[in-house]
Amino acid sequence: MTATTVRRGGLGLLAWLAGIVFFLPIAWMALTSFHSEADAATNPPSFTAAFTLDGYREFFGTGGGASPWPALVNSAVASVASTLLVLLLALPAAYALSVRRVRKWTDVLFFFLSTKMLPAVAGLLPVYLFAKNAGMLDNVWLLVVLYTSMNLPIAVWMMQSFLAEVPVAVIEAAQIDGARLPTVLARVVAPIALPGIAATSLICFIFSWNELLFARVLTGVVAETAPVFLTGFITSQGLFLAKVCAASLVVSLPVLAAGFAAQDKLVQGLSLGAVK
Repeated sequence: MTATTVRRGGLGLLAWLAGIVFFLPIAWMALTSFHSEADAATNPPSFTAAFTLDGYREFFGTGGGASPWPALVNSAVASVASTLLVLLLALPAAYALSVRRVRKWTDVLFFFLSTKMLPAVAGLLPVYLFAKNAGMLDNVWLLVVLYTSMNLPIAVWMMQSFLAEVPVAVIEAAQIDGARLPTVLARVVAPIALPGIAATSLICFIFSWNELLFARVLTGVVAETAPVFLTGFITSQGLFLAKVCAASLVVSLPVLAAGFAAQDKLVQGLSLGAVK
């Protein structure tokens, strides 16, 4: 057995251990969601306790509570719409910063990244006052605009490195054939950089779906999102662990499903800008 084989085996074992460590909380949450509140609250927890769907019945409102479907729909609308807008704006911006580089493009990239250095809570009051004066409080489209502006810098930064891998000769050949910039972006650049675009869109979708601060302050009943709805399970009566785990698992499923569906593109996209 060579040293290279031992090193690869050790790295593989370390990767498996890291994966198990990250998976255990999700498995614990899923297991607890199928227990009753009494069994979920035992210390140490009982792995042989009877399974029940009471937590899921409470979450979906069959037990007399509020229905989660409006909140889930609002989260889906805000996340999907903002992600599409981010891609629509980030693709030409990244093209100008990587393939057809503008002057001082590194300064432009730093400016995009510097906008993420401001804590979100620092801009909460100005955004709230603007939304109040504009009559856009409790409006899901306000969240779409906010999520687009929040995710656009990181999307431009990521896609700039992805588009830098696109062969310039292919773009020049399309331009010689008479293709204009929108056609080049849609039919030449986008298909080649599709793994990177998929990775960027997935990250933007996750950030939008999980955002809580602005959604909590700027929405009420009409535009309430899934994370805001989830906080409603923590009441003055206490924390109902099984019900919260069931709600958390359901709210996490769209992100998990999107990541599983795009896992091959995600791996390819995240490796496009890697140093060879």
